[in-house]
Amino acid sequence: MAAGEARRMRPVSERWPKPILPIDGRPVIATLLRELAAAGIGRVTVVCGHLGAQIERLLGDGAAFGIAVSYATQARPLGSADAVVCARASGACPPFLIVGADTLFRPGDVGRFARRFTDARADGALAIRRQPPPGEGRSAVGVEAGLVRTVLDHEPGNPVSAAPLWGFTGQLDPFLEDLRGPPLELAEAYQRAIDEGLEVAALEIGATRDLTFPVDLVKENFPYLSAES
Repeated sequence: MAAGEARRMRPVSERWPKPILPIDGRPVIATLLRELAAAGIGRVTVVCGHLGAQIERLLGDGAAFGIAVSYATQARPLGSADAVVCARASGACPPFLIVGADTLFRPGDVGRFARRFTDARADGALAIRRQPPPGEGRSAVGVEAGLVRTVLDHEPGNPVSAAPLWGFTGQLDPFLEDLRGPPLELAEAYQRAIDEGLEVAALEIGATRDLTFPVDLVKENFPYLSAES
């Protein structure tokens, strides 16, 4: 998913789409594509919207990253669930992974998540993490016996947050319909599925590196500036 306006990243995101902003000097989405290729994933559908032409110029057909890239357009920023609907309409067939293009994962974590999702034989999956913890821009997740119970958990002291990495099967298609909003969000779709008895595996991954606010560009590219002396 690379279509959002990234309003919390303004004014930077008024000129550049967030997925092409750098971490460690490389566009986040470029590093992410290489990680997906290393995980054995051969094809991705990139959902573009805000300043999407810049993303398409960077990625091209994906050959430079070892993966085949096609594109879907989200004409308006209607939310993450709508982005998946756009991908489905362009030909993406489940099961597949849904990945936010503004987050870097620990090397190998995406591949491990994909394998565990396959092995779990669940109706869906959500990546959970302890670093960074729940906070501004990061929701807590309620987990019980390895399954997600509440996608947006409000229990005080919950140390587990959601990462923008989901496993999706065709069993979840009906829950993308008739959502409240806009925005139309995956969190609501998955919660509706859970409430109807579907199983969504909670798969823990390592720490992630996120671009949410302009200051994150400094923190992630110049960590010594925020280090304690």
